[in-house]
Amino acid sequence: MTQPLSLLATPPSLVPELETPDLLLRGPRITDLPEAATIAADPAFYRYLGNKPQTEEDTWRRMLGQQGHWSLLGFGAWAIEEKATGRYLGTVGFFDFQRDLTPSLKGTLEAGWVLAPRVHGLGYASQAVQAALNWVEPRFPTARITCIIDPDNTASLAVARKFGFREFARTTYHSEPIVLLERPRPQA
Repeated sequence: MTQPLSLLATPPSLVPELETPDLLLRGPRITDLPEAATIAADPAFYRYLGNKPQTEEDTWRRMLGQQGHWSLLGFGAWAIEEKATGRYLGTVGFFDFQRDLTPSLKGTLEAGWVLAPRVHGLGYASQAVQAALNWVEPRFPTARITCIIDPDNTASLAVARKFGFREFARTTYHSEPIVLLERPRPQA
């Protein structure tokens, strides 16, 4: 019997580990897939992310893309793990998805965060976003930091505003309305 590829090697992580009082931000692991796929199939999770469930295949491809950002660009997403339980909760990080969007976000650090609905309201998104910003800003001091959020996602918009993101445009993405925000950088 052939061993699954996941058992043949443990690749070195390209992703720096970060800690908050309640969370460990780390690279994605193959063992995150079952929990990530379960979360991605929850209507409370995907309602502001295209409003359709994601399959395990979709989730796996997303995880591979997150790891690829680190390899190709030197930044990407962290898996969010709850320290108290060791459970996977979601992701936070920065991307350049080359989205077909006007105005364009290409070449910006597009911030993003998604967490399991069962931990919404616990302050975990704020902890994760703060840790990610603390890591990225000194490493990319002149990069523009942006994000896109569904206009009905009031919780995520509140997190963005808490960290200084301000709306600069509204447009559509995949035929759905979207808010574009940016985080002003201090002037040198």
